[in-house]
Amino acid sequence: MDATVILKATTTEPAIALPAIGQGTWYMGEGLAPRQDEVRALQQGLDLGLTLIDTAEMYGDGGAEEVVGQALQGRREQAFLVSKVYPWNAGKRSGIQACEASLQRLGTDYLDLYLLHWPGSIPLAETLAAFEQLRNDGKIKRFGISNFDLSEAQEWHALSGSLTGQSTAVNQVLYHLGSRGIEHSLRPWQREQHIPTMGYCPLAQGGSLRRDLLSNSELQAVAKELNISVPQLLLAWAIRPTDGQRDLIAIPKAVQPQHVQQNAEALNIQLSDEVLARLDKAFPAPNRKTSLDIV
Repeated sequence: MDATVILKATTTEPAIALPAIGQGTWYMGEGLAPRQDEVRALQQGLDLGLTLIDTAEMYGDGGAEEVVGQALQGRREQAFLVSKVYPWNAGKRSGIQACEASLQRLGTDYLDLYLLHWPGSIPLAETLAAFEQLRNDGKIKRFGISNFDLSEAQEWHALSGSLTGQSTAVNQVLYHLGSRGIEHSLRPWQREQHIPTMGYCPLAQGGSLRRDLLSNSELQAVAKELNISVPQLLLAWAIRPTDGQRDLIAIPKAVQPQHVQQNAEALNIQLSDEVLARLDKAFPAPNRKTSLDIV
C-alpha cells in the first residue's frame, strides 16, 4: 500500500497526497543542536521524500520557524509547510497578525496548513473567521486544529458560516504505541468526518503515559527480528493502515543524518498481522474513553 495520506479537497484546493511520515521541528532553534545541522536535516528529509514540515510560533519563540525558513530557501515549492498559532493569538485580528509574523520568520508568503495549537479562551468562531480571512488573502491554503479532544473537535466541526469547521484538514494530537487513547473515540469520529490525524511524539518522547519504549525488551526483540531499529518499528506502527486505510501522518523530529535516513526508510516498512498482534498484546488499545494525552 502506498505510504501516503490524502487530505480531502476544499472549495479552493484539490485533494493532495502527503507522505505518511513528515518532519517535526519541536526544540529546533533553541541552541540544542547547531543550526546548520538542523537546517541540513530538514533539507535531507526533503531529499528523501519527507516533504511535510511541521512547526509552530511556540517552538523556540519562533526560532524553529526561522530554521525552517532557512532550510526552505530556494526550495519552498518542494515542501508542504505547516505552522500553528497560539490560542491567545487566534482572534479575528490577532490570528492574522500571528500568521503574518510566522510567514516573515519562515521567509514565505503562504502556508499550506495553519493549525490552532490547542483550544483556548478565544471563541472558536472567531478563530475560524481569522482562518477564513487568511485563506481568502492567499496566506494559508488549508486550516486545522491541534490537541482537540472529541467534544472540542465536534464543537469546531459544527461551526457554520461562509467557511465551516467541516473544511478542517487535520487534527494534530499526541500518538504513539504507549499512548493510544485516541483510538477509542476521537480517531473513529475523525474517520467518519474524513479528517486525518497528525501524530506528534510518535517515538514516545512525551505524554502522561510516557514510557521508555526505545529500551523496551519486547520492542527490541521485534525490531531485531525485522532487522530494523526500534524507532523505525514505532513509526511503522504509527502509520500502519487500519481497516484498509491509512489516515495518520507521523511527524518525528530528527537532526542526526542517520535518524533522518531511518525515518524515511520507515515509510517502506510493512508490519505483518503477527507483529501487530504482538505489539497489541504488549501495549493494548484502551477499552474506554480516556482524556486526551497532551505535551
